[in-house]
Amino acid sequence: MSENTFDVVIIGGGPGGYVAAIRAAQLGLKTACVEKRGSLGGTCLNVGCIPSKALLSASHAFHAAAHEYAAFGVKVAKVDIDVAGMMGHKDKVVGDNTKGIEFLFKKNKVTYVVGAGQITAPGQVKVTGKDGEKVLSAKAIIIATGSDVMGLPGVEIDEEVIVSSTGALKLAKTPKSMVVIGGGVIGLELGTVWGRLGAEITVVEFLDRILPTNDGEVSKSMQKILAKQGMNFKLSTKVTKVEKKGKGAIVTVEPAAGGAAEEIKAEMVLVAIGRKPYTDGLGLDAVGVAVNARGFIEVDSHFRTNIPGIYAIGDVVGGAMLAHKAEEEGVALAEQLAGQHGHVNYDVIPAVVYTWPEVAAVGKTEEQLKAEGIAYKAGKFPFTANGRARSMNETEGFVKVLACATTDRVLGAHIVGPNAGDLLAELVLAMEFGAASEDVARTCHSHPGLGEAVKEACLAVLGRALHV
Repeated sequence: MSENTFDVVIIGGGPGGYVAAIRAAQLGLKTACVEKRGSLGGTCLNVGCIPSKALLSASHAFHAAAHEYAAFGVKVAKVDIDVAGMMGHKDKVVGDNTKGIEFLFKKNKVTYVVGAGQITAPGQVKVTGKDGEKVLSAKAIIIATGSDVMGLPGVEIDEEVIVSSTGALKLAKTPKSMVVIGGGVIGLELGTVWGRLGAEITVVEFLDRILPTNDGEVSKSMQKILAKQGMNFKLSTKVTKVEKKGKGAIVTVEPAAGGAAEEIKAEMVLVAIGRKPYTDGLGLDAVGVAVNARGFIEVDSHFRTNIPGIYAIGDVVGGAMLAHKAEEEGVALAEQLAGQHGHVNYDVIPAVVYTWPEVAAVGKTEEQLKAEGIAYKAGKFPFTANGRARSMNETEGFVKVLACATTDRVLGAHIVGPNAGDLLAELVLAMEFGAASEDVARTCHSHPGLGEAVKEACLAVLGRALHV
């Protein structure tokens, strides 16, 4: 092969793209990854998952020192927040991770091409970078360009007063007040960060509950917990206008079902209503790649578009817009291109909200099981009855396991509690292997551990929890 000829060219260096590149190279395919940002990791690593978790961890440490350590007998005279220092921590975390991916590319002999990729014909990608243009040839092209912030019609995001998640990750100081438009994962996580640092947070959600895709009991529980932490909520409410005024903004809202308008004044407004597929500049129209009405690239069960040799994975094809889902698709596609049989089990994609307590979910909710007419049993165990949680002063929340009423196979799991995202992994594994709740219940768990709450919830499905 010539220098610019490859088995696989991937456009996009986010979680789906860079993982696909590494796996393809591991399997012996000559691989190139094209990324125009100049920093690998995509939205997730640069302006999403990783920086937000860095700020969540830092703000949690500040809040704990100011409000929680005294209960352990740890006396802290005065706690201050250095926002610049916190941002420095975030930037270092991001930088170290991006350099880590570059190292992995070198280790696995993936060619990293910096520039904007455009598909000019099946098997050809034109890359425009600082040093001009070059054309890469490939047997397979993978589109992994991810997603972008979804704007609110009529609202101009300036990343100063009216910000997206990107702007909310790099504020120079804590605003006195912030209106968060959207009660989903991004809005609640970033609202939590700035709320801990002193901002008055008001969440405006069009639907009748926050975290609307989660189990209903989880949504209600988290609203109570976050309200206790100081968040204000306006549910079943739509935003009709956002206007910059002086050093802040005025948000005009009204009931979703119609009614009298109301104005909310805030120093800052965060628009967090979701994300949309990013396909700008890819040349999809010219090549004839099909997209649906919402702009997502259409693919079959093997990630093939309608044009032979062109594939797509991750946020740009829709489904759960999560980094780990994109990674799984990247691995599966790389293995398929190498003649193996990679696959993704979409029924066991976990989802986590990194507020505190965390929220973690996999599989079906109670509402979905009822709607589908599936008979099930629910087992629930509160962290108030878990010895390890008590020793940590982290007793809010519960583990809920849903299992088939006939076979006892685990159909879904929902956790509100400390380290919920890590605790969920056991139940994801159980579902992947078709385990019954009794399989988990009969597995020995270390004591004292938060994981015992998972075991007890599975015991509760069987009607024989031991510690509640």
